[in-house]
Amino acid sequence: MADPRGFLRTPARELPERRPVPIRLRDWKEVYEERESGQIERQAGRCMDCGVAFCHQGCPLGNLIPEFNDMVHRDDWRGAIERLHSTNNFPEFTGRLCPAPCESSCVLGINQPAVTIKQSELAIIDMAWERGYINPVLPDRLTGKTVAVVGSGPAGLAAAQQLTRVGHTVAVYERDELVGGLLRYGIPDFKMEKRHIDRRIEQMAQEGTRFRTGVTVGVDVTWPELQERYDAVVVSVGAPVGRDLDIPGRQLTGIHFAMDYLVPSNRAVAGENPPNHIDVAGKNVIILGGGDTGADCLGTALRQGAASVTTLAIGKRPPTERDGNQPWPMDPTLFEVQSAHEEGGDRTYLASTVEFLGNSDGQLTGLVVAETEYVDGGRRPAAGTERTIPADVVLLALGYSGVDTSTISAQWGIDISSRGTLARNRTYDTNIPGVFVAGDAGRGASLIVWAIAEGRAAAARADEFLRGRTTLPRPVTAHDAPIHF
Repeated sequence: MADPRGFLRTPARELPERRPVPIRLRDWKEVYEERESGQIERQAGRCMDCGVAFCHQGCPLGNLIPEFNDMVHRDDWRGAIERLHSTNNFPEFTGRLCPAPCESSCVLGINQPAVTIKQSELAIIDMAWERGYINPVLPDRLTGKTVAVVGSGPAGLAAAQQLTRVGHTVAVYERDELVGGLLRYGIPDFKMEKRHIDRRIEQMAQEGTRFRTGVTVGVDVTWPELQERYDAVVVSVGAPVGRDLDIPGRQLTGIHFAMDYLVPSNRAVAGENPPNHIDVAGKNVIILGGGDTGADCLGTALRQGAASVTTLAIGKRPPTERDGNQPWPMDPTLFEVQSAHEEGGDRTYLASTVEFLGNSDGQLTGLVVAETEYVDGGRRPAAGTERTIPADVVLLALGYSGVDTSTISAQWGIDISSRGTLARNRTYDTNIPGVFVAGDAGRGASLIVWAIAEGRAAAARADEFLRGRTTLPRPVTAHDAPIHF
């Protein structure tokens, strides 16, 4: 495995440099510079000859990390992409967007900085595209069975590619005019440029996957009609319903869900002219929520030229290092500085929003914030600590509450879990035979790596339903997905 003494020869963890902030704020391109020659190979050599590779446990896809690190170190890029593709359909997505729980489980991380697994993965897929190693994978024969996949996010695309490659005729239904779901419309280009989606979709089309864009299932075609047309259905519609904040002043103009801001912004970057585009140039912006979506809003607002951007988080600031409650190899909650946080804006913790303020025209002018206090296992605004912050725009990035079930429940009678997701058992079956649920639609809002893992697992189950057996692999950690009835 790589260099047995690599972690001793190269103790330092190296990452590619990010472009200077003043430069990258002028465009929407990805933030990283070109990799230094030899850096990835050198870093891959730090991968240890572990007796038990805990990084496998940390990766929901079960990526064969020591094996592809060994191949990168030995300059065997073709072998590396074959190993990586055996468990991960879209490493160009995870290599850019996954928070890398595998690195939290790296054995080297016990007493040294962890191996740069995510950068190895990204370098492998970028090199594979550059050298022409990625080509359509055609099935040996067609089965005569048909499958509809509803939703073209990472879970839906993974399920569709797996089912197509085993010989089923697969159609992906997407309500937007382009494929990709929130990968395309929710993720800003400075985190992932959309050309990465386009070339993967081209490969899938060449393999035989069919794409039905601009079709809203439940409106343009009912759910029962879809089931009548296909032998099996995989539902992967995500969990896009944003969590609201029901406090006085919520009705004021200028308060938006994060996705109502990000989606039109990404469309505008793509050259469209969306009618509901929210431009925050010259405005004071407050982001409620300190997670990934909040960081996406931050980077977008800064590029639009906001006068100020402040992120308010209700909880405590996470620690910079593991605490005793999250020992190795757990994936700890740590204070994170994403690329957007380097670019500007203020971050405030222990901030509870009490009220939105507005003028006589119903326009937002500010918000009242109090310090969060923890009492009896809960938290609340501390009396007497209120202060007013001026704001022209507030973006709610408070997480997601579940699936839009307005049509799927009424038309189909599919069971809904207590969490607002589509109920399924541990093999991704719903209460309707031949209908399976993958990704955030069943799991709740989660990581892209989990979405791909569940898409692969649901594809294996759908194939088993159609043929009585399956040759498709199931991710080794897929059984760990929480199931809700």
